[in-house]
Amino acid sequence: METQLLHSAPKLKRYGITEKKKSELDVLKNQVIDAQADVQQQQVIVTSLTEKASKYQGYLLTADGNRTHALSNKNLIDQVVQNAYDLAYNSKNAFSKMTISNDAAIEVASRVSDLINKLIYSVEIINKLSNLVIRKKALNPLISDDLITRLNTAGTDANNAVALTLIALKSTLAAEASILESEAAITLENRQANKLYLNLTDEKSIDTPLSNYPATNTSIRGLLYNAYKETQLAYEKANFANDETTRQLNIATTNLNKAQIKLNSLQSGLAAANAAALA
Repeated sequence: METQLLHSAPKLKRYGITEKKKSELDVLKNQVIDAQADVQQQQVIVTSLTEKASKYQGYLLTADGNRTHALSNKNLIDQVVQNAYDLAYNSKNAFSKMTISNDAAIEVASRVSDLINKLIYSVEIINKLSNLVIRKKALNPLISDDLITRLNTAGTDANNAVALTLIALKSTLAAEASILESEAAITLENRQANKLYLNLTDEKSIDTPLSNYPATNTSIRGLLYNAYKETQLAYEKANFANDETTRQLNIATTNLNKAQIKLNSLQSGLAAANAAALA
């Protein structure tokens, strides 16, 4: 009886050690299963955030392209507005100078006409004086022939002066007509230049400097300015969303790496435990 008890004791002890190792192995296996599930979950999150990050990077590139294009349009409309302003301003100055030139031409024509009247009157006086001297010469031979010659020369010169002055008056009138035609063309140009500038800017007058007027929503310049503001806001939102997604992806990737390290450690521990149990 005592012999049987002595032989059975080691068997009970070995059975107890086996059960303990099995329990430890089961715990390790469960931990490995949990770690695998955690890795799979973290992998799903990383995959989802990677796809999301790729999309948001595309959105950001598109937003940046739209912003760049809108900025180019904004700069271009500024150049167009400046050119329209310069055209309207220069046209206005040209119109003002043309008006002054026209007034001056009218003044010159008036003075030339008055000069012609005076020259014609002078010719009449010289002719009358010449005829009178000739009649007196017939009655009085002592009157100098040189005087008659000089009077005839004066009459001829006066008539030539009238002819030349008429040519000058004709040229003056032709110049005035040309000025009037140019003035009409410049008036039309000035009107069209003003209209173009005001349509581009929705301002009231070109007399106010450009910087004194804000861009409105109704003008072409205002619409392009607003378009740039909207694309800038869209870019900022896309950039924020992209940064936030990148931050979330970095966190998720870190969590996945930790979960993978933990799984590898548990798998190594389980492998070692299995090897020890079989020893």
